[in-house]
Amino acid sequence: NKESLIAAGPVVQRVRATPGAELLPVDSEHCAIHQCLRANDVDERVDRIVLTASGGPFRGRTRADLASVTVEQALAHPTWSMGPKVTVDSSTLMNKGLEVIEAHELFGADYDRIDVVVHPQSIIHSMVTFTDGATIAQLSNPDMRLCMGYALAWPDRLDVPYGAIDWAVLDRLDFEPPDREAFGCLDLAFAAGRAGSTAPAWLNAANEVAVAAFLDGVLSWVGITELLTDVLEAWPGDEATDVDAVLDVDRRAREAATTLVLSRS
Repeated sequence: NKESLIAAGPVVQRVRATPGAELLPVDSEHCAIHQCLRANDVDERVDRIVLTASGGPFRGRTRADLASVTVEQALAHPTWSMGPKVTVDSSTLMNKGLEVIEAHELFGADYDRIDVVVHPQSIIHSMVTFTDGATIAQLSNPDMRLCMGYALAWPDRLDVPYGAIDWAVLDRLDFEPPDREAFGCLDLAFAAGRAGSTAPAWLNAANEVAVAAFLDGVLSWVGITELLTDVLEAWPGDEATDVDAVLDVDRRAREAATTLVLSRS
């Protein structure tokens, strides 16, 4: 799963170096990037990777508006049907932040070359811009079966009856920058990714605790970002030497986050 790659990226990279190893992404955004990159044989010609985000149920709301949102509201995703944890992550944009780290690990792009753009229709699943200014995007109706089928059939493609766009009906595609003040989790993920080593594992584990506390009614929605900001500042800086080191950081991050949740409840 993507959390394993996010938390243990440096460890996974050593395994990926095995001759013949191929890691195929199933996340819609990274599946899209994988397809876009197949259009070019030279990685050095990739200028930017652009991850699209639906914006979640709170797109357009200010930070002040979000102070009193409920669990029910956070779980009302406008596009995708997902489990409660990832749906809350989508509402905070932490899910997109974790996908930024995932994109870095999968495709080797520096964080300064990974962008996030809000695209509420969720038709364009991600894009790659090349050094000549051309941008290649992957478009389809939002359906995770397409991503799973792509991975299962790769390097071939399946013949399936779903996902195709009716171009006579689709009349607009909208884009806007994410509101980084209202959705601070996105920048926290960028910060953890740039710090590297076990920082992503630390943030990911703490986020799981924070989201669980929100779902239990113990922590407010805005409290998720506030708690994670404090926990990330306390990251001890451990190296991701092996799986055991990552698991130990995961455990300590959960303890640190739980302590903060209890102190604020």
